Amino acid sequence: MKIVFASTPSQEQEINELVRYVYSNIFPQYFSDEEISQFEELKVLDTSLDFNTLKDAFQVMTSIQTVISILESTPLDEQYEVVFNRNVATLNEFGLFFPFDFEQFMEGKSLKSSMLSIYTKADNELII
Repeated sequence: MKIVFASTPSQEQEINELVRYVYSNIFPQYFSDEEISQFEELKVLDTSLDFNTLKDAFQVMTSIQTVISILESTPLDEQYEVVFNRNVATLNEFGLFFPFDFEQFMEGKSLKSSMLSIYTKADNELII
């Protein structure tokens, strides 16, 4: 007999927050708003799936956090390519579609400067 613990709602919420972070903080650094909109239509990092076990949810959270850390590093360093690819493979294994290569981000960083994006979080918000 094997006992398996199901993922918790707080883990599911954390995964959703990490995905929102990728869309609002990471993607705008590398892609245009039109491309990000297409990613939404293609269901890139779609979290509608439930993760069966605690271990699955932790692996997904860790993989997303690792990808975020690598893509936020300045300058983007090629020494992390193997780690990046391993974590992308893990995400795809668990049904989270992430169709990007490390090279796309290496090239995208040089193309994208400090453009405004509708996906980035506002620096100031009006409270009504």
